[in-house]
Amino acid sequence: MIGYLEIALAAVVSTSRVLALIGASIATGWLLGYIAIRSRIFENLYTSLIGVFESVPVFSFFPVVLTFFVEGIGGYLGAELAADFLVFTAVVWNIWIGIYQAFKTVPREMVEVAENVRLGFFGKMRHLYIPYSMLRIAANLMPSFSDGFFYITVSEVFSVGSSEYGVFGIGSVIARLTAEGNWGNPAFVHRYLFALGVLALAVGSVVYGFRELADYVAGKYAVDSSMPVKRIKLIPPWLARGVGGPLARIARITATVQRRAAREPTWYEEERGHERLLKVVGAAVGLAVLGALIYGAAVTIAATPASLWQALLAQTGQILAALALDYGRVFAVTLCATAFAVTLGYYLAAHHRVERIVVPALQIYAAYPAPTYFPLIFASTYLALYGALGYYANELYVILLGFISTFYYVFYSFWMGLKAMPHEIWELMDNLSLTYWERLRLILIPATMPYLVAGISSTINSAWGGLAIGEYWPDIYGGRDLAVGNGLMKLITLSTAEGNIALAAWASLIFGVVAVLFSIFFTRRLMDLAQKRYVAEEAVYAA
Repeated sequence: MIGYLEIALAAVVSTSRVLALIGASIATGWLLGYIAIRSRIFENLYTSLIGVFESVPVFSFFPVVLTFFVEGIGGYLGAELAADFLVFTAVVWNIWIGIYQAFKTVPREMVEVAENVRLGFFGKMRHLYIPYSMLRIAANLMPSFSDGFFYITVSEVFSVGSSEYGVFGIGSVIARLTAEGNWGNPAFVHRYLFALGVLALAVGSVVYGFRELADYVAGKYAVDSSMPVKRIKLIPPWLARGVGGPLARIARITATVQRRAAREPTWYEEERGHERLLKVVGAAVGLAVLGALIYGAAVTIAATPASLWQALLAQTGQILAALALDYGRVFAVTLCATAFAVTLGYYLAAHHRVERIVVPALQIYAAYPAPTYFPLIFASTYLALYGALGYYANELYVILLGFISTFYYVFYSFWMGLKAMPHEIWELMDNLSLTYWERLRLILIPATMPYLVAGISSTINSAWGGLAIGEYWPDIYGGRDLAVGNGLMKLITLSTAEGNIALAAWASLIFGVVAVLFSIFFTRRLMDLAQKRYVAEEAVYAA
């Protein structure tokens, strides 16, 4: 029997696991983002691969997990690394793309100043790029944490074939309780509700911390923001009085060391050498990845019989039609999420008291896995919706599942963009007495365009996970199935279940190619446009 202490410890372990992997995502994102803006070859591959992998649901990485971690390493360490890898794939992509887009949209005047004072790689990262990326990181912490807990049940307990693997955490505990299913036992019900309550407490605590961090970052790192910089008191006053003397002596020693270090000469040429090295490394890595992809494709093509190629090519038209329908669903989800984000984000930015209640509530809601409660939504509405809409109720449910799985990407990005706007812009709107629609059309949407692009691209790339669950959901409630007539995610799911791995792989390959083209010709071009025309911070210099 699972005890209350075990449940509490599991919540702490899962929360620590997600936070540690978010930290790793930020650290690697800084390095990769800088290489991307310095090497065009690496940039094209980097943004394209992020678009592809962000579009792939977490459970698609199970074969990789099985091969490299479970079978290669084995034991609990292999299972732990596998679970960490799965959670990492859930939290990393929007942080990486957010950091890249922040680096990409640094105002030209700031870059010119950094060049004029001859800052090298470390100087630029410390004084320019990392501070400028803090707003995007703060905007993406909440959706990344939500994604981590959204997929925690399939990451801490996962099955590949007939084998099941698991690690200690709240996801595995809830999975064990669900499998036990002794709902007639009051003690079991109490433990299950306690597990959900502990999960809500852990998520709420982290959300509160992220909320305070977002306010601090917006006040400290936004260019000419009107928000005050909050002082974070890490040490209580009673403790500060006790350790104040030793801490003061340490602070004086540290300040002396820093002053001496500041008088030492800076080796700018060495820093510039590092920068040139990064360009070469970026190009080399990009070409190596491209070569590996080409080699793998060539080996696969050569090993596939001609008869199988003929059968796959004959179904390409069906695959493309299913892909087009799914892109229509994704765009519908994105449109709904953007409208929701713009409407609610502006309201919350203008009403701070409501904001402090609604934002944490949305974060806690987003962190709960949709598959655990969506059947309840279906059960309470399917009679009315199927009676009114017929087949199209299936489409509505799929779009709704995609929306509640991804709306927070564009919402948090737009909300953070509003909080980071220079206060002169808010004063200008007030002085001109602009209406709500005039503010949106003339000021707010153009000013937050880099943030909107980041959120919209993450929403588009992540909506596929909701489609993969909703397009074919057998026995969702009372023996009823939720299924659409045609869709790429449904085709891949059914092909895999029927053992037609070749068709599933071919459909996935076509999807990957289209995702790469979409990233190159939509995401990157839109970010280039945002950098040239829609960086609101440059209004400070224009003024």
